[in-house]
Amino acid sequence: MVFKQKMYAQKTVATPETEKYTIENCVNEFDLAKAKKTNSGYQYWFADKKFTEENTLKMSIVEPGKSTHAPHRHPEEEFFFILEGKASFYLNGKTVEVGPNTSLYCPPNSEHGISNAGDKDLKYLVIKKDLR
Repeated sequence: MVFKQKMYAQKTVATPETEKYTIENCVNEFDLAKAKKTNSGYQYWFADKKFTEENTLKMSIVEPGKSTHAPHRHPEEEFFFILEGKASFYLNGKTVEVGPNTSLYCPPNSEHGISNAGDKDLKYLVIKKDLR
C-alpha cells in the first residue's frame, strides 16, 4: 500500500507580536544578581506579566521559619512546585508538609499560603495565570 502526501509551505509574516519574542529573550537562565530581595528571602521572575501572554513563572526562596505573606485569596488559580526544602502548605483551613518534587494547586478564590517548615531555605516555583 502506497500513500501520497502533499505538503504545502506556509508563509509566515512577522507581526509586532511575533517580533516581541526572540530566542534571546525567550531563554531565561537564573541570575542571582537579577533576583529581588524580599522580607523572607528573594524571588526571581522567569516570566512576568509584562512579558507573557497570560501565565507567569517565578522562583521564590524563603528563609527557614518565614513565609512570603499571610494566607490570602485571589481569582487566579496558582501552582507551586517545590524544588528544595520543606514546605508547609495551607489550603482552605488545612495544612500539610511536603518536600521536593511536589506540586501544590491553589484553585481560584481558595484561601492558601506557603511557608518554610524546614531548617534550610525553601525553593519553589510559582506558576500563575494573569487575568488582565
